[in-house]
Amino acid sequence: MSLIHELTLGDVLGEHRRGRPLDVAAVDGAVRLTYPALDARVNRLAGALAGAGVQRGERVLWLGQNSFRILELLLACGRLGAVLCPANWRQTSDELGFVLGDLEPKVVVWEESEAVAQARAESPVKAAWVQAGLEYEEFLAAHPDDEPSAPVDGGEPVLALYTAAFDGRPHAALLSHRALIAHAEALLHQREMRDGFAFLACGPMFHVGTTMFVLATFLLGGKNVFTPAYEPQEVCRLIDAESCTQAFLFGPMIDGLVAANADGEYDLSSLRFVAHSPAWDAMITVDDSPWCSSKMGGYGQTEVGGMLTFLGLAPGGAGPAGRAGTLAAIRLLDAAGREVPAGEVGEICARGWSVFSGYHNRPELNEAKFRGGWHHTGDLGRREPDGTLTFIGPKLRMIKSANENIYPAEVERALKSHPSIADAAVIGVPDERFGQTVKAVVVLAEGASETEESVIEHVRGEIASYKKPRHVAFVAEIPKKGYTPDYDALDAAHGGGNYPGSS
Repeated sequence: MSLIHELTLGDVLGEHRRGRPLDVAAVDGAVRLTYPALDARVNRLAGALAGAGVQRGERVLWLGQNSFRILELLLACGRLGAVLCPANWRQTSDELGFVLGDLEPKVVVWEESEAVAQARAESPVKAAWVQAGLEYEEFLAAHPDDEPSAPVDGGEPVLALYTAAFDGRPHAALLSHRALIAHAEALLHQREMRDGFAFLACGPMFHVGTTMFVLATFLLGGKNVFTPAYEPQEVCRLIDAESCTQAFLFGPMIDGLVAANADGEYDLSSLRFVAHSPAWDAMITVDDSPWCSSKMGGYGQTEVGGMLTFLGLAPGGAGPAGRAGTLAAIRLLDAAGREVPAGEVGEICARGWSVFSGYHNRPELNEAKFRGGWHHTGDLGRREPDGTLTFIGPKLRMIKSANENIYPAEVERALKSHPSIADAAVIGVPDERFGQTVKAVVVLAEGASETEESVIEHVRGEIASYKKPRHVAFVAEIPKKGYTPDYDALDAAHGGGNYPGSS
């Protein structure tokens, strides 16, 4: 009998049950679970899911806000060889109907909402629907605390996360136990996470960013604190009450916490996080880990488990996306699959333990994405002479002006370097002379005043002149998909489209 065994999420939980019998695993409102209590609930839940017909490889769908139930559903699915999908509950009933039809879940755990109720009524998919709350607790409690006996392989998918609809419809990226554990290990290293780490999940868990830090904290044996959604005062209260070490936060969210805690009601000093502003830095403990000192810089996507490269691995490097993390490799390839030399643009391709297993029910897309033994990200990059990576932009959104290739991310970086610009996005618009040209959509900082000409001149001074925008639109906000610009909405509103990479 071989003693070599690849860890699964269930193995990690079982080890914590034995090695951390007194440690708190999850906090959610009045719910406070130690690792042994979480393990017992996961076993009961696995039995309940199996009793509802969930078998190896089948799907369980969560439709609701952040909850400790997402973590225990993931772990229960892991013990069965099944897959959990926490889907975006903010979608319309039609969009949720697509997810139901695409995923064909055996069980749906849901929180009450009009869109979910309508999608349920209209969907032909036959699934067991279990409402979060009392019905869920009864569903779980009806089964014993017996760990499923069937072995689970670390390469089996356990998590499905829907990605952006880059070809008109979203796709569920499947991540294995191996991929989740590998990426969690990379975060443990970059974030320099230590015993006693407490993470506040205040970003949506249908996105990989929040979920991966939940799993890194779980892998470490730390404490995960859940709140349904970002609400500044409640986030401040939880950081204070639970001595949270980190939370899922970025610029505008941080500004919201500064405003909510302007009178110093809450002690946020346990939070070891990124420097942001004098008021924020005075409230927290500014962290010097590679992750925080690099301001969480790097490149990633759901399909690589979150982050593929880390700026923290290349402090002072020429490329703002840094270097590849542990347990993954990257190559920049041309259309023929050949590696391009340093200084030239190629498609960012990856392979390694943290890379996903493919998309659910998309065999043709998987074949195209994995050609040549590499995952083709659909994004373009350039390796600098020092080996670091510069992210150029999505392949499908390259702008072709005359005979020049222009990449939106480069222009966006130049725009955002202007002190008067709070946010910006770039699209391509038709041009009779050049075929296509650059249009910048800009949000000015509060109290700032700029003209189209001054913005264009700033970009001209930052990058090659042919890349500068020829048109500038000033708007109150940039529409977003998650935390990135919604380029389809920008195209529709500002006349963009006809990108050569999409043909």
